Amino acid sequence: MRKRSWAEPYKIKVVEPLRMATPDERAAAIAAAGFNTFLLRSEDVYIDLLTDSGTSAMSDRQWAGMMLGDEAYAGSANYYHLEEAVHRYYGYRHLVPTHQGRGAEHILSRLLIKPGDVIPGNMYFTTTRAHQELAGARFVDVICDEAHDPSSPEPFKGNVDLRKVEALIERVGAERIPYLCLQCCVNMAGGQPVSMANIAEVSALCGRHGIRVMLDATRAVENAYFIKTREQGYARRSIEEILREICSHTDGCTNSAKKDCLVNIGGFLCLNDDALAEEARNMVVLFEGLHTYGGLAGRDMEAMAIGIGESVRLDHMAARVGQVEYLGQLLVDAGVPIVRPVGGHGIFINALEFLPHIPREQLPAQALAAALYVDSGVRAMERGAVSAGRDADTGENHYPKLELVRLTIPRRVYTQAHMDVTAESVISLYEEPGRITGLRFVFEPKHLRFFQARFEPVEGDVVLRKTTRGAAIVG
Repeated sequence: MRKRSWAEPYKIKVVEPLRMATPDERAAAIAAAGFNTFLLRSEDVYIDLLTDSGTSAMSDRQWAGMMLGDEAYAGSANYYHLEEAVHRYYGYRHLVPTHQGRGAEHILSRLLIKPGDVIPGNMYFTTTRAHQELAGARFVDVICDEAHDPSSPEPFKGNVDLRKVEALIERVGAERIPYLCLQCCVNMAGGQPVSMANIAEVSALCGRHGIRVMLDATRAVENAYFIKTREQGYARRSIEEILREICSHTDGCTNSAKKDCLVNIGGFLCLNDDALAEEARNMVVLFEGLHTYGGLAGRDMEAMAIGIGESVRLDHMAARVGQVEYLGQLLVDAGVPIVRPVGGHGIFINALEFLPHIPREQLPAQALAAALYVDSGVRAMERGAVSAGRDADTGENHYPKLELVRLTIPRRVYTQAHMDVTAESVISLYEEPGRITGLRFVFEPKHLRFFQARFEPVEGDVVLRKTTRGAAIVG
């Protein structure tokens, strides 16, 4: 029997018109942006795959909930609706809302880290590591080796290598490790999930040594979906049940609600320890806002509470991951090198294999992201040496094993036709990689440089050469 097609579990009620800039306009725009896609104006972008953070489309029920915003300074009714949703779906005892995920990371780092501490984690995330380091800690990667191999078929490449954790404990002592940072659907590895078995083993190991496990739950719902579809014994379990089980193995979480929770702004810190929660509430008053709004409007908390409930629906998550897999299959069929298996929130192109003629010091992933925009108006982002930053002691660039361009799919925003356009552009560039030249830094901020850095082509004023197909020259 022939496989039947599937469709998104929603219909479009409101549209936002898009404009395709001309090749010359795109060339001028990327040059003005210093060849950094973060510095492009959104009005110059045709298909925006820069990030899935805060870019989801909200449902009619979420928009209706926005009209029920209780904007009282203290004790907003929407805070209690959000608290109820977090208790139900994530299971933690205490909720501290923040303006977004990095607000929660900041408070957690200030709360638990002392100078000289060491934080193990299953691969770094940029803002998380920055807050840990600013608080005086050193991050140590304890992810499994398969995560660094873009071609490995391992279904749970986000797993923690327990031997690496044990070796770290033996080397530095458990007293210098305030918590292990466990990330779901590891972003920098290509959106790769963690298995439930591994989560339980990590929890048990850390528990024996008195080390907390703090979950980065930003994409925990997507991770729950992968556990349901990939891990033995979970096929008949609901995403809601699996999410609760993930969280039950941890002592708390940070969450950027701008991803799984289907809102444009917001985040939260959760804790099970009563005393730590009191300290966190005191901190949120200093850095974010009162503990019952944490830098958010009441209407945003209401939309988040509703979005959490929508996020755990199987039809929603199957369509969300299905669209990512659709784009991935188009690229795989054309031979484009991507991280496999396809992860939860985007396609990650292996820029080292895509552009073998560009050396690491010429930032191939950054160059590919710029070239993709010039070719088609699709905005992607770099996840390689630029994102990895510099060694704090030597000042040398970090060159991670993965040099990636991320095509991040916003939730409930684009159609399959947008994925077709994106794939055609990537494939066109892959067929003529020599058109693309490398980049070098001309401006580099102190922290999180990938957001604001500026670059220039290493070969005169060209980053994407003209061909008979009419691609633009940038300069």
